[in-house]
Amino acid sequence: MQHIPTVAIVDDDDGVRSSLTSLIRSLGYKARSYGSAPQFLADRETDDPDCMIADIQMPEMTGDELQAALIAAGRRFPMIFMTAFPTAITRERVMAAGACAFLDKPAEPDTIARHLAAALARGHD
Repeated sequence: MQHIPTVAIVDDDDGVRSSLTSLIRSLGYKARSYGSAPQFLADRETDDPDCMIADIQMPEMTGDELQAALIAAGRRFPMIFMTAFPTAITRERVMAAGACAFLDKPAEPDTIARHLAAALARGHD
């Protein structure tokens, strides 16, 4: 049986989560969505995803803080970040820590699909 990649979506905006979930599923992947970084970290019922798409600006814990927490815990998988408030400092930090992409919101579906395919081809570090 062929493995169908699972993509975790972490974003506090319901509309963004819903549209990304629809896009991910239309591309033939499985999608799991979370409304916050702590909600993702609290999910002990499922295995790590094959890739994560996360917002940067979220309450409680930012996307780059989530990335740092995952790396510190030895949980490594491809990550794509999206934000409506891009800064060079944040972009440099997440990319230096191994992110596959840093996209400005709103990102075009074709752009997301292209980066997601590249991230999944890259696989786990």
